[in-house]
Amino acid sequence: MRGNMDQIKMSQENIIQLDFSEEMKNSYRDYAMSVIVARALPDVRDGLKPVQRRILYAMRELGLSPDKPHRKSARIVGDTMGKYHPHGDSSIYDALVHMTEDYSLNAPLVDGHGNFGSIDGDGAAAMRYTEARLSPAAMTMLDNLEKGLVDFIPNFDDSEKEPTVLPAMLPNLLINGTTGIAVGMATNIPPHNPGEVIDAVIAYMDRPGISTDKLMDYVPAPDFPTGGIIINASEMRQIYETGEGKVRLRARTAIEKGDAGRTNIIITEIPYTISGNKTKLVENLSSLAREKVFDEIYDVRDESSKEGIRIVIEVKKDRDVENLLNGLYKKTQMEDTYGVNLLAIKPTEGANGQPKVFNLKTLIEEFVLFQEDLYTKEYRFLLEKAKKRHEIVEGLMKATDVIDLIIEILRGSDSVKQAKTCLTEGVTEGIRFKSAASEKQAKKLLFTEAQTDAILAMPLSKLIGLEILKLHEENEELLKNIADYEKILSNVKELYKVIKGRLREFKKKFARERRTELTDATASAYVEKVVEEDFFVCIDRFGYTKAVDAAAFSRAADETKNEFSFVLKIKNTDKLCIFTNKGNMHQVKMDKIPRCKMKDKGTLVHSLCRMSNEEEGLLYTSFEDLFESMLMFTTKNGYIKLVSGVEFETGRQQVAATKLDEGDELVDVSLLTASDVLAGTKKVVLLTEKGLSLGFMLSEVSEFKKTSRGVKAIALEKGDCLVYAAALDPACETFEHNGKTLSARKVRTRRRGAKGQKANLS
Repeated sequence: MRGNMDQIKMSQENIIQLDFSEEMKNSYRDYAMSVIVARALPDVRDGLKPVQRRILYAMRELGLSPDKPHRKSARIVGDTMGKYHPHGDSSIYDALVHMTEDYSLNAPLVDGHGNFGSIDGDGAAAMRYTEARLSPAAMTMLDNLEKGLVDFIPNFDDSEKEPTVLPAMLPNLLINGTTGIAVGMATNIPPHNPGEVIDAVIAYMDRPGISTDKLMDYVPAPDFPTGGIIINASEMRQIYETGEGKVRLRARTAIEKGDAGRTNIIITEIPYTISGNKTKLVENLSSLAREKVFDEIYDVRDESSKEGIRIVIEVKKDRDVENLLNGLYKKTQMEDTYGVNLLAIKPTEGANGQPKVFNLKTLIEEFVLFQEDLYTKEYRFLLEKAKKRHEIVEGLMKATDVIDLIIEILRGSDSVKQAKTCLTEGVTEGIRFKSAASEKQAKKLLFTEAQTDAILAMPLSKLIGLEILKLHEENEELLKNIADYEKILSNVKELYKVIKGRLREFKKKFARERRTELTDATASAYVEKVVEEDFFVCIDRFGYTKAVDAAAFSRAADETKNEFSFVLKIKNTDKLCIFTNKGNMHQVKMDKIPRCKMKDKGTLVHSLCRMSNEEEGLLYTSFEDLFESMLMFTTKNGYIKLVSGVEFETGRQQVAATKLDEGDELVDVSLLTASDVLAGTKKVVLLTEKGLSLGFMLSEVSEFKKTSRGVKAIALEKGDCLVYAAALDPACETFEHNGKTLSARKVRTRRRGAKGQKANLS
């Protein structure tokens, strides 16, 4: 019992009291900083994210230089994950694939062999099928690692060492750009022309006080590997001053003559924003053509090949191509926006670095400061190496002058240690000399330890006269190099000369002509010009609706046409107006009705407008016909009225067509010409559910507003209701209702509002 109490007391002493909200805040802050610094954002010095840096370093350790054979990507990913980046193979392989993309980077860092995807949006093959090695551009960032130019830190399990940054001697961040999303921040740095960036770096070293305006003489704007046109060139200055802004990109197009009098718009370069997803643009253009959003488009096809991009948009004959281009720029990704945010990690002492938004000048400044540090360390390394070699060469030259004495010392010594002591300190005790003069001369020998080791390891072939001459030449070369190195290290201007010289070599190797054109342009408004065409809207008894062009409809058999409940001739620029039994009018633009063949099913009319499932279409007409006509409304409760079609001119998709009492609904909506109404010679025929009929002249029906209920057309008995109404020609003999034929002659004509008489079947 005593032991249990002691354990409880000890466990209570080990309990740490923490505020939950404070712990959550601290933990989330640590997580956020880890994502920002160690995952998502690039280092401003080498322009790489940690995963990219680790991939390149792992490939260097595997010996995958540009002159060596490619190795399986799976091996590269495995080494990277197992040694440096334990965050999953898919993220590593995705980063490796990205570094091979010449349509994303101006200077790809990995040379891929196999299917690494395409600009169309095709994905890369599995890592077990592809191979890779370092590119020449990557070697500019890895070549000097053995010279101790950067710091190394332990990897995640302390089993390996990895560099904190690569000794990049090419301004990779500006040349290749980058993108990344961290916690609460994101970076989006566009790629730039390698030659322009190198020129800007050299200009900065020549004049450290140079302004952003002057730097833009060398780097006027981003230069995307996909080309295209930047159409807001005047805004580049603000972007490069603040480090933030938007670049408006437009596809490069050309106009060519096509077949059958058509004109072709040829897209040869696409905006960088859809690099790696060109197929999406082609599909979008095809969809717009298919849905008649752009009626001018005849066809869209992708004729791209290894020679370059070629997307063909065939424009119908006698259409305004410039106007169509304006519409395409507005409604497709042929014109897009690239958001610039020059955010990167700035190194700080005693920390992992902090995120900072740079501008063009400060990005170049950080690179130049990094180069100063790298080249200083490199030339210190070279100076130290040259001095060590000079020490040895000097010793070997001195040894060749007294080689006989050295041989005598070696032959008279009992051990190597004894001989080394004599050569370095002049101690001759225990060594057997041929003469006292030799011993006296040996006491004056004072070689350094490094010189002594070199002398003892020197082969006899070095005593040949030609070899001795080479030693003297090497000594002179070393003395010259040492003097040059000391001069470079003592004067920053000399250091800059070396940096600029190497940058010019890189420019010869990686520079290319600018691909992205600069201009200031605004897209003119798209004016929709639709050529009028006749269509037939066909609606079957289930409500399936389609639009068929006049030529196809005329070729159809009569049996096929008779299958439709409603057939209406209408222009493609018009609107379909639908009057329903619930007293509503729905409008559908013709471009919303699917263009179909006669055999196609079509689309339910309810999905084209806001008709509810309880509504039934009574009248289908074009707005053009409606506007020039009069409508006769008749309700179930026996009300009737005339309304001018002008009343229904509206841009709304749904309006109330008439006023209905509760429980009432429309029985019929008839379309009448203005001449019919003025003449008043038509006979209105009504039929009730109980079989009563009534007829009266159309002249008795008054015109009302659409918001009116109308007047009584027939006196209904209790429990009876109107089921049929029509305005018939006086010469009409019969009319149809519910499959029955009724005699129009036997419908007695009485005054409007009277009781009906028993209807007689014909």
